[in-house]
Amino acid sequence: MSQSPLRGIRVLDVGTRVAAPFCAGLLGELGAEVIKVEQPGTGDMMRSLGPFVPADADADDSAAGYSLFWAVEGRGRQSVTLDLRRPEGQEIFKKLASQCDVICENFRPGTLERWNIGPDDLDPKLVVVRISVFGQDGPYHERGGLDRLGIAYGGLLNLTGYVDRPPVRPGLNVADYMTGVFAAHAAIAALYERVRGNGCGQVIDAALYGAVLRVNEWTLAAYDRLGIVRQRYGNRIENSAPIDNFLAANDTYVCIVAGSDSNFRRLCDAMGRPDLLEDPRFKTASSRAHYGDMINDEVTRWVSGLDSTEVERRCVEAGVPVAPILDAAGIFADPHIAHRGDLAVIDDPVAGPIRQQAPFPRLGLKERPAPAGAPLLGEHTRSVLAEMCGLDDAELDRLSEAGII
Repeated sequence: MSQSPLRGIRVLDVGTRVAAPFCAGLLGELGAEVIKVEQPGTGDMMRSLGPFVPADADADDSAAGYSLFWAVEGRGRQSVTLDLRRPEGQEIFKKLASQCDVICENFRPGTLERWNIGPDDLDPKLVVVRISVFGQDGPYHERGGLDRLGIAYGGLLNLTGYVDRPPVRPGLNVADYMTGVFAAHAAIAALYERVRGNGCGQVIDAALYGAVLRVNEWTLAAYDRLGIVRQRYGNRIENSAPIDNFLAANDTYVCIVAGSDSNFRRLCDAMGRPDLLEDPRFKTASSRAHYGDMINDEVTRWVSGLDSTEVERRCVEAGVPVAPILDAAGIFADPHIAHRGDLAVIDDPVAGPIRQQAPFPRLGLKERPAPAGAPLLGEHTRSVLAEMCGLDDAELDRLSEAGII
């Protein structure tokens, strides 16, 4: 398969923070050219979010920092500064958009319309990805917000944590990233439809809460048919056991998933505990789930007496689903991750080479090409506007002096 299935597709990233830029970035990693439009002087607020590294290798720790968040999520695109709040900036944006295929934005609904650059103001061939917390219509559509509201309103936050404690957010911006993936998936479908249809694009309405709602498993169906309101269970699963994150003797957690009858038999073999198979409380998957705390306690005692690598070795030999719970240091040291090329070296123009997550997934290749480093603010403004809008140096100088670029 080609390394660049979207080669020839041009994407305008008009987003901020995570969701819309991530969508654009995914399309870029499939071969699309991505042009990011940023506010002159400030740029995407992602540039101001830490953690930071010194802007140059010789600077001391008190030097102005450079965002590693931006270094990851800003990669693989060109940066053009353009003030979309001013009529002249809006006209330039329309010229840029006329030569693009996809626009990704995540402003509060109605913002682009107020700036006269909403979908109805643009070329109808465009696929316009619109990401917001609550969607483009409905009673709540004008509400602003960020990732946390998406996981709250979409039902995930209620399921995360322990039953006797308050809800706990996941460690990552789950709603932002999931919405970006769903939106990129939809954008490719819309591009395909444009090619085989009438040449028109369409608007993709991707709400953060909607992406979370879609992955709610059986939660809604169980309420509809059984009146069950699903709640938090911590690391347990209410219908399966033994499953948990177990602490080994070297203070490292190991994830073991052995809820099925076959995996439970294998785990008993790994533990050297055939007697557990004869215990009537643990005979079937449903009874193990009912006595989940008891069987998990048996596994806890076994794991606590061994080093985590020994637990993993015994489980692997017995065919038990198991994985170490890796932190960043563990990811960098892991031989499987290294073998599969899951980390890439990105040559950042400010921070230099940075190892970070590689493009995902594979497309028939062992490794995908590493994206270019995140651009400097406005790094490509003059070259892009000259090429795509036909602006000469004198006009670009005037726009710069006026603060429009």
